[in-house]
Amino acid sequence: MEQTLWGHLPVLLNVSSKESIEFILQALWRTRKTGLQSDDRCIIQDMLQLQNDYDLDPLLVCLRMLIRRCVYENTCKDDYPKLFPSEVLPELQKLLTLLLQKFQQQWQEDVLKDQNIVPRLKAMTWNMADQDTELSDPTAVINLKLQNDARFHSGELDLKFQLATDSVEMMLKEMHNMRDQFSAMEDEAPKGN
Repeated sequence: MEQTLWGHLPVLLNVSSKESIEFILQALWRTRKTGLQSDDRCIIQDMLQLQNDYDLDPLLVCLRMLIRRCVYENTCKDDYPKLFPSEVLPELQKLLTLLLQKFQQQWQEDVLKDQNIVPRLKAMTWNMADQDTELSDPTAVINLKLQNDARFHSGELDLKFQLATDSVEMMLKEMHNMRDQFSAMEDEAPKGN
């Protein structure tokens, strides 16, 4: 079935400009969860100079497949030619590659926002900062190692910052509040028999 879809891509050559194809790709991305509304379908059908609405669907399916591969498979520059079978015209491959690359990072960031994945603490170390003068307040240097499990930006992240005495006190107070809230939640949880 996939091979027959590629035959619909040349319809994109009916558009008057590269911006029109950009519009189509962005509309497909914007409506990835809801599907195209009839207004967008009509606009795209007019752009492509298609007589029938049913001629539009195979092209849209093909473009959505390309977008998904670009975004979710984290396609790199060298992998773009592999997205297309040899039957897709070289000029169309080049144009779609340029546009998919243009939007890939933005689309991946949109996916990350949708997932709302927060890195988790893997390790923490600290030491006292070197004091250059006796007049400066003592500070602690905190080193956090975070594990990011997000699909496109997985790996470890090192975070380093300094805290003065008043900041440490405020942070400890908030950590105690957090501990108390965890304890209260554990106390409210039903006990197993």
